[in-house]
Amino acid sequence: MIASRLKMPVLSGYARAISAVAAMFALVAVAAPPASAQRGPESLAPLADKLIDAVVNISTSQTAKAADGVPLPKVPKGSPFDEFFEDFFNRKGGGRTPPADRKVSSLGSGFVIDGKEGLVATNNHVIDGADEIIINFHDGSKLKVDKVIGRDTKADIALLKVTPVKPLADVKFGSSSVMKVGDWVMAIGNPFGLGGTVTAGIISAKQRDINSGPYDDFLQTDASINKGNSGGPLFNMAGEVIGINTAIISPTGGSIGIGFAVPADTVTNVIAQLKEFGEVRRGWLGVKIQTIGEDIAESFGVPENTGALVAGITPDSPAAKSGLETGDVILKFDGKDVTTMRGLPKLVAQAPIGKSVDIEVMRQREKKTFSVVVGRLDEEDDKIQLGGMPKEKPDEPKPDVTSVLGLKVTPLTEELRTQFGFDQKLNGLIVTEIDPESPAASKNLRVGDVIVEAQQEEVRTAVGLTATVEKVKKTGAKTIILLVEDSKGDTRFVGVPL
Repeated sequence: MIASRLKMPVLSGYARAISAVAAMFALVAVAAPPASAQRGPESLAPLADKLIDAVVNISTSQTAKAADGVPLPKVPKGSPFDEFFEDFFNRKGGGRTPPADRKVSSLGSGFVIDGKEGLVATNNHVIDGADEIIINFHDGSKLKVDKVIGRDTKADIALLKVTPVKPLADVKFGSSSVMKVGDWVMAIGNPFGLGGTVTAGIISAKQRDINSGPYDDFLQTDASINKGNSGGPLFNMAGEVIGINTAIISPTGGSIGIGFAVPADTVTNVIAQLKEFGEVRRGWLGVKIQTIGEDIAESFGVPENTGALVAGITPDSPAAKSGLETGDVILKFDGKDVTTMRGLPKLVAQAPIGKSVDIEVMRQREKKTFSVVVGRLDEEDDKIQLGGMPKEKPDEPKPDVTSVLGLKVTPLTEELRTQFGFDQKLNGLIVTEIDPESPAASKNLRVGDVIVEAQQEEVRTAVGLTATVEKVKKTGAKTIILLVEDSKGDTRFVGVPL
């Protein structure tokens, strides 16, 4: 009856016995995993016990300025209510007590990297704006931070100095580059102010870009990281710090298994400079770069998303002096492959200032090598972007506008340069209108952009642009490559389908 219900055939006694034995072996084969899989990771207790004394809680306090309070009602001078309000709010005698400033506290994590010198590493955002910083140790002792040796807002790292009564327990850095997706890691920190807490997981991904800064290269882990874990260490199974826990992605503010750590290879470079200079001195090339998308990869002779496309070069920069040109695709920097556009800024930033390095590029489908002396990056304020086409005045003649590629363009005049804030030396065709039904509309072109080059040839007139378009069409190419510049001075290549 059961066999029938389960759609199983009815067998003879001998056949049933053979079938039962076969089923038993099949069940064993499926149910019995390898011995290593049965055990899972070994206990982390010995490792945690050895490291937890070097991990600290960081409490900060800062003075928040009190608001001036609710503004007094405004009444006409001499009105019946004027004297009433003055008496009520004690404005004449100044008797109203001003609101007092208040102390604001916060908690984070950190770890000792030099027990003799009393050096503590953490995230910059943990101590940002603090008037007082206290280091709380696992044994209950406390030390006040004597000095913030240095901080780096881009990598979100800070180095603190305390004066230890006796040598402190410390930890060492390991290499983050050797870590692989799936390797076990352990985090120790101060989640929600609870004190030293140990969590474990694996490396979920590497080289994550979460749009927090220009040098994003995070390790991603599913080890539980919550508020208060910021600045704490992420350890490998050898007890080495391979990252500083920095951020999480969560709709609730609690761990959902997506946490990020600054890789140790980045941290050690930053900390070495903070110790030596009190600041981070990053390398500089002076190139504006962009990703090589599918629409322009073929034209430059490289695979999609390979290397960094030079979209502009700063005058008198190391790149300009080396012979690099707009349109070059940087494939290697100082012997290291540039696998993605975002990989180049990190390589350049970490290069020693003044060092001569080789740069391999693809130029018009040929590989070339240039030598460049790395400069020092200086922070500059962004230019104000001016948007929108200027409205024509009634007495002004209309500009000579031509339609091509679904764009209406006109030569860049002195008046247009002034109105848009363009450099006086800039030449090209300014985009005045974009046909929303044209292929160009979906290619990140904007009204106010200036077309400087077409297929790596200078563009000065609409006739010249039209001639270049026709020439490219005759070659059978499906895309034309435009170099455009906006009012901020940022340049980029755009591939427009023909």
